[in-house]
Amino acid sequence: MYIARTMRETMPQTPIFPSMLGSSCSGQVQPDMGERDADLVYQDGSLVSGSLEALIERLVPTVDYYPDRTYIFTFLLSSRVFIHPSELLAKVGQICVQQKQQLETGTEAEKAKLKSFAAKIIQLLKEWTETFPYDFQDERARKELKEIAHRITQCDEENGTVKKSISQMTQNLHLTLSMRNQYQEIREKIRQPVPDKGTILKNKPPSTQKDILSVCSDPLVLAQQLTHIELERLGNIYAEDLMQIVSHMDSLENHKCRSDVTKTYNLEAYDNWFNCLSMLVATEICKVVKKKQRTRVVEFFIDVARECFNIGNFNSMMAIISGMNLSPVARLKKTWSKVKTAKFDVLEHHMDPSSNFCNYRTALQGATQRSQSANSSREKIVIPIFNLFIKDIFFLHKIHSNRLPNEQINFKKYWEISRQIHDFLTWKEVECPFEKDKKIQSYLLTAPIYTEEALYLASFENEGPENHMEKDSWKTLRTTLLNRA
Repeated sequence: MYIARTMRETMPQTPIFPSMLGSSCSGQVQPDMGERDADLVYQDGSLVSGSLEALIERLVPTVDYYPDRTYIFTFLLSSRVFIHPSELLAKVGQICVQQKQQLETGTEAEKAKLKSFAAKIIQLLKEWTETFPYDFQDERARKELKEIAHRITQCDEENGTVKKSISQMTQNLHLTLSMRNQYQEIREKIRQPVPDKGTILKNKPPSTQKDILSVCSDPLVLAQQLTHIELERLGNIYAEDLMQIVSHMDSLENHKCRSDVTKTYNLEAYDNWFNCLSMLVATEICKVVKKKQRTRVVEFFIDVARECFNIGNFNSMMAIISGMNLSPVARLKKTWSKVKTAKFDVLEHHMDPSSNFCNYRTALQGATQRSQSANSSREKIVIPIFNLFIKDIFFLHKIHSNRLPNEQINFKKYWEISRQIHDFLTWKEVECPFEKDKKIQSYLLTAPIYTEEALYLASFENEGPENHMEKDSWKTLRTTLLNRA
């Protein structure tokens, strides 16, 4: 693979998102500000807007030019809001053909540059297929890729190095797509609907029910296993998944039907995991009959949440706190009166939603800085609260227009969105340093979880209703669940 090595050594590989990209993003940049380059507008050396055609031209390499990696990532990520990946590939192919023809009909010196030009096109396609492989799940995109590859192969028919590089790139792409499809199939098979817990409450004696403390009594170990599960699920979320939400939202707002929008399965699976963990925490607390033992379970989960915070696993921490704040748990006043709540108060302070979760964002920034200077995998772990991360992307998308008044694409907006998504991609690539415990993980993923109705019923049975409204709810729930069982 000499040609691939040569390309990596000779082509500009600027670090993604250099320091010039700040945390602010404004859609108010006027097109007459800064330097102008045809249909591209720059401000302080940064590209802030441009027409779609000009942005596509900037993506395609020439004999003397290769786009910055930051630009490649940002444009390929954001372009799907304006053009389908297969259509973009077709336009890239057209530009490549035009450049190839110009070189072939030029001087002998220009003809000699054909191989160098081919190498750059392959490098672009390689970055595209590796960074956004799901773009090629579409048959039209694969067809366009094959067509470009065929054209570029003609630039080096003598020794076949270009053909070998393209063959390797195609094999890697097929392998990636195959693995992603297999993962989804496996998840579909093991994903089961939450069963009704009326039967469990009616027929199964509490003494025979397995509980979390019998599986794992060490808060740190449980926090580590939760981190394993989080990173596994994060590993199957891709930049296309995140940006697809934005492009799909635009389609709905414009009353268009995007039949090509793939179901964001991995995002839904991760969101479901958060909800299941919250409900598991509530179930483990509410199903315990004895108050002393129930208090111990509450304090155990507080310690687990604190360990998650120390690790940098904010998503599990938030899920645990959410579970303990569910009404069936929160109403257990006699239980909470026995709990040492000082540590829980600290955790809730970190997750305080006031000022747009300012305390959490400060903690996240600290974890990010620790990760950037880390010497070990343990220090690299950053798992954000996923729902907040998604809301931030939504917020950026909503408050800044896609296009400026002159119809140019507001590229400054997409610099910031892609910066945040790239941070996420960096976090999800961290290899979990903790030893995997299959027994604990199996319990976390498969232990029975009460429905909301069953949680309320268990809560009332542990600590009786305190007013007429609760008494009526208790009677109704008990009748409904037991009859359903």
